[in-house]
Amino acid sequence: MDAVNNGIVAVNDALWSYLVIPLLLLIALYFTIRSKAVQLRLLPEMLRVLGGKPEIAPDGKKAISSLQAFAISAAARVGTGNVVGVATAIALGGPGAVFWMWAMALLTGAAAFVESTLAQLYKVRTATGYRGGPAYYMRYGLRQPWMGVLFAVVITVTFGLIFNSVQANSIADAIGTSAAGFGAEPGQGLYWAVGVGLVVITALVIFGGVRRIAQMSEALVPLMAGLYILIGLVVVVLNIERLPGVVSDIFASAFGLREIVSGGVGTAILQGMRRGMFSNEAGLGSAPNAGATASVSHPVKQGLVQTLGVYFDTLIVCSTTAFIVLLSDPTYGENQGPSMTQNALEANLGGWAVHALTLILFLLAFTSVLGNYYYGESNLAFLSAKPAVLTGYRVAVLVMVLLGAVAPLTLVWSAADVFMGVMALINFAAIAPLGGIAFLLLKDYVAQRRQGIDPVFTRDRLPDARGVECWENTPDTAEPAAADRA
Repeated sequence: MDAVNNGIVAVNDALWSYLVIPLLLLIALYFTIRSKAVQLRLLPEMLRVLGGKPEIAPDGKKAISSLQAFAISAAARVGTGNVVGVATAIALGGPGAVFWMWAMALLTGAAAFVESTLAQLYKVRTATGYRGGPAYYMRYGLRQPWMGVLFAVVITVTFGLIFNSVQANSIADAIGTSAAGFGAEPGQGLYWAVGVGLVVITALVIFGGVRRIAQMSEALVPLMAGLYILIGLVVVVLNIERLPGVVSDIFASAFGLREIVSGGVGTAILQGMRRGMFSNEAGLGSAPNAGATASVSHPVKQGLVQTLGVYFDTLIVCSTTAFIVLLSDPTYGENQGPSMTQNALEANLGGWAVHALTLILFLLAFTSVLGNYYYGESNLAFLSAKPAVLTGYRVAVLVMVLLGAVAPLTLVWSAADVFMGVMALINFAAIAPLGGIAFLLLKDYVAQRRQGIDPVFTRDRLPDARGVECWENTPDTAEPAAADRA
């Protein structure tokens, strides 16, 4: 079994190091230039559109709001990797890995903008609002249904089933660690109890549909992020005199002569970029599935909001972990990520912080289960509209959650990383040729904002775009901007 796992790890490292990361960097750089750095210059606009009000869905209830769609994607993005994965990147790549994690987020924000804007344009209407994502813009935008089917299958298996078992395992492990701190001996009985409890609360949410997932995410995401950031701020305040030195180390280690001579810069770059990608998922094709659900007046609005999600994940939540770890004088060069954050908190705040981190890890992992589940549901609906298929998928998710809580998952986690790499490559093949449409939408949006109006999009404003199912023309919508008529 070890040989199989080592083989999968080798394939995974090669896939991400030589294909996924270089291709994403090239695509993100191209998108940044074409959009004139939309991910930076429209940052104030991202905050403005976050509070937009949704329309009424065909079933008479409110559709998913822009904020709720943001919360669903944040629920899936912000997981245990923000606590464990960032610490691992620092352990292996040193403080410089944090700089490259930040740089990756700022650059790939352009890819996040493009994929979520496209998901909005090519979304389809449902009884509760909207559904969409890469599978949909592959089918309706690229006119390549086979590619959409392939993507839908890969993401449903990867996020809906495999990653959810890993998140359940993280919850069980965190609770077991906390129980040991109270003197209890964690065993299979405890893990089975955790698994059954997770199955019950997960079922209560996922059988309630996307609205219940959105409402739960909207409530839990700010809570978990707030708790974690608050703990991080306490650690920073307690070590405020050392903060300038830590910031200096981050930049010095990213470019320092010593690191260049020793080869440490390459390790820092690789670890920081990989962690940034795994964490914020910009350009990988996952977050657009949530972004497509939002009821907004212009596709660009949710593209901007989902870009903000990249910054929330990496620049805020991941940075919180980075400063907690770096302010505790960690030892570099060993893959000790899972314990680094825990040890750093205990050293700074005492034993109670271990149990506080358990609560935070539970919230992080459980909201990831909900977000991951929805990614699978959205793509399963692309493959089949039969209610029995959806019910079977929900049962399969619950089974994987239960098994994840009680079984070792090293092999499954390594395989899931390979699946996600394949998923990313399929998405790259779609957003690269369709990116020009996203930039036409951006041009239309900016033109309307310059006129002092809240942008509204209808199909007639982009007549050359094929396969657009929604965005019907209405009598009271604005005329096409002069820039578009020219």
